[in-house]
Amino acid sequence: MSTTLWRNRDFTLLWSGQVVSSLGAQISATATPLLVLTTTGSPADAGLVGAAGALPHLLGNLPAGALVDRWDRWRILLISEIVAGLTLLTVPLAIWSGRLTTAQLCLVVFVQGLCFVFFGLAERAALPRVVTAPGVPTAIAHNEARSRGSSLAGPPLGGMLFGVDRALPFLVDGVSYLIAAVSLLFLRRDLQDRPAAPAEPVWRAALTGLRWTWRHPFVRAALGLLAVSNLVFQALVLVLVVLAQRDGARPGEIGLMLGIYSAGGLAGALAAARLHRLFTPRTVIIGMNWVWAALLPLFTVAPGPVGLGVVGALCAFVGPMWNVVIFSYATLVVPNDLLGRVMSAGATLTWGVMPVASLGAGLLLTVLSPVTVIGGLAAVMLGAAIAATLSPAIRSAPALPAAPAVPRTSTFGHG
Repeated sequence: MSTTLWRNRDFTLLWSGQVVSSLGAQISATATPLLVLTTTGSPADAGLVGAAGALPHLLGNLPAGALVDRWDRWRILLISEIVAGLTLLTVPLAIWSGRLTTAQLCLVVFVQGLCFVFFGLAERAALPRVVTAPGVPTAIAHNEARSRGSSLAGPPLGGMLFGVDRALPFLVDGVSYLIAAVSLLFLRRDLQDRPAAPAEPVWRAALTGLRWTWRHPFVRAALGLLAVSNLVFQALVLVLVVLAQRDGARPGEIGLMLGIYSAGGLAGALAAARLHRLFTPRTVIIGMNWVWAALLPLFTVAPGPVGLGVVGALCAFVGPMWNVVIFSYATLVVPNDLLGRVMSAGATLTWGVMPVASLGAGLLLTVLSPVTVIGGLAAVMLGAAIAATLSPAIRSAPALPAAPAVPRTSTFGHG
């Protein structure tokens, strides 16, 4: 973390609390498909649970964005952590009592996903109130590093803890959410601008975010391409787990595979903090899609879990640059009182494909080999790379805007 951000008490509190909670979430995310596959032996059931966890991104983002701009963001952050933690703690209780069902897991991951939606939107919308505008891209890059670092450490821990006791990963995750909630109690609580006009109905407020997104060709095209890549990589995770398990990999080896995969994302996030200034949005978006199109076929020939993890690490390395470019653009251009709604509109488009990806991957794996499914995903990614290259909106993408001046009245401003 840069020295300036390290001295920002509120950013440090928010960032540090989320290190704990993100690590716990990655631990349970690794253990969940292993638990389903071990209990039922069905990739379709694993896909169903994965779809339930991703469904809030499709159903909840638009209303959540409107509410994040209306409700107290600090309370949203706190309640999201507490509800997610208490919900996760029901899983070890059900395992120990012998009453765990696929239906309960679907409900638990749905609630966890809904809390993630509210927390993520509230955190991103509050960021300009925690750091000054010039520090926003660096803060977003540090948040990316936090997420990628958790993705690096979480899967090996999840696999190891699952090998010790199937309930242990979920117990750790539940406690991690509650620890993060405690850190929020020390955060200063004025995290939003006060709207001058009366609040709109929720449905109309949600449409405001969609309209803003639709009227900006570059944002619209970038989000469409991001939706395709999210669909591909959401499906790919389940495919790789099933592929490794069918080849005889143990839970610890699968966790190691996913950890290596995530190490590339962490390295990419650390690089993005410095490199985002050197590349135009056009170069980032077109280049990343071609890199992914070239790398995906390598999964079909990678040797064992470690080889799969290495190819995944190469894919994950370039992802954070995209997030830094897009989120920095939105955070600096969108008025803060609209930011939650615009972010939610974008998230609905880009994350809403994930339940379809999880469910589709689970169903395809019941009739096709994992290698065949990977080939299909590679073909989809190739189509996205061609579309990015031909898109007029992407080829004429504007430069990342200069940070606007921050009003002196801002409650936070030590970025």
